[in-house]
Amino acid sequence: MAMDVTEIERLIKEGIPDAQVHIEDLRGDGDHYAAHVTSAAFEGLNRVKQHQLVYEALQGKMGTDLHALALQTGVPGSG
Repeated sequence: MAMDVTEIERLIKEGIPDAQVHIEDLRGDGDHYAAHVTSAAFEGLNRVKQHQLVYEALQGKMGTDLHALALQTGVPGSG
């Protein structure tokens, strides 16, 4: 079962409340997404740790309901 953009965004914002989230459906198939997530919670964390926070927010749906997610993360104002 594919996930839609609103569900992905909702899960990320529930897990990382201050997150600014922009999601794009890359193929229009509801299966391949790109997400850009910024949050002050990422301050001082390397990219791997930032991505882990996002994956945790997705509550185990990555690789099951959510097939592919190209992820970019950063802190607000980091460009």
